[in-house]
Amino acid sequence: MTDAVAHDCELDASGLNCPLPLLKAKMELNKLPSGAILKVIATDAGSQRDFRTFAKLAGHTLLREEDEAGVYRYWLKKA
Repeated sequence: MTDAVAHDCELDASGLNCPLPLLKAKMELNKLPSGAILKVIATDAGSQRDFRTFAKLAGHTLLREEDEAGVYRYWLKKA
C-alpha cells in the first residue's frame, strides 16, 4: 500500500456497499476547493465502475486507482 498521489483529504469507505462509498465521496468533494485531491478507500467491488463513471459525468479527474486484495483506492481531483 502506497500513497501514489499526494492528496488533500482522505475518506475511508471500507465496509460500505454501493452506493454509499460514492455518496460519501461526493459529499466530501463538495467540501473541497476546485483542484483538491480526495483519496477514497473502499472495499465494494462495484465502486470501480461507480468511480470511473462518476468522474467522467461530474467532470472530475480520476488520477489513479488501485486494487489490492479487495481494497480499492481512488484519487479524484475535483473539477
